[in-house]
Amino acid sequence: MKAADILLAVSLLALASSFAYASDPSPLQDFCVAINDTKDGVFVNGKFCKDPKLVKAEDFFYSGLNIPRNTSNPVGSIVTPVSVAEIPGLNTLGISLARVDFAPNSGLHSPYTHPRATGILVVVEGTLYVGFITSNPENRLITKVLYPGDVFVFPVGLIHFQFNVGKTDAVAFAALSSQNPGDITIANAVFGSNPPINPDVLLKAFQLDMQVVKNLQSKF
Repeated sequence: MKAADILLAVSLLALASSFAYASDPSPLQDFCVAINDTKDGVFVNGKFCKDPKLVKAEDFFYSGLNIPRNTSNPVGSIVTPVSVAEIPGLNTLGISLARVDFAPNSGLHSPYTHPRATGILVVVEGTLYVGFITSNPENRLITKVLYPGDVFVFPVGLIHFQFNVGKTDAVAFAALSSQNPGDITIANAVFGSNPPINPDVLLKAFQLDMQVVKNLQSKF
């Protein structure tokens, strides 16, 4: 991969910061239940801060996004996140990054949503069919075929996907407007929840045969 490609992808982080605006801070985890007694507090909206005097360059550094990942899995894709978990210095900065590798001929980043972030994706290798679905009641599908150098935006919270329609590997980088954007893969969440959703609920929601529902739950 050319250095210029990586530079282009990383520069999207600067664009991601433009999504910020003056309002209540966005949540950084699924929920944060308020308590009156702080001694019982465990989670905060973000992470506790390191003493500035102890901060070092490694707190703001990550290496390895130039390395191709193994896409040998059922969907043919793999995500390498670079969020606050990988770079502690991202805490409170409202941005993160990810590399996505796709296998040739139908590698798929399955329909999913980031509940806490807008994403902006740039393709550096291969050809991707990408899209997102608007909210009810329209459920409009908005799609585009992307080539190297093309950029596409996925609005916060909307279901979206990327699909390799080329015969070669594909690679894309995504910048996200949260240090911890969250990632809900629709099929995994619905059919692979823990504990499982009552099959009667899924049967009625998806208008499927009970055996089909149970078979899908067994796969996730």
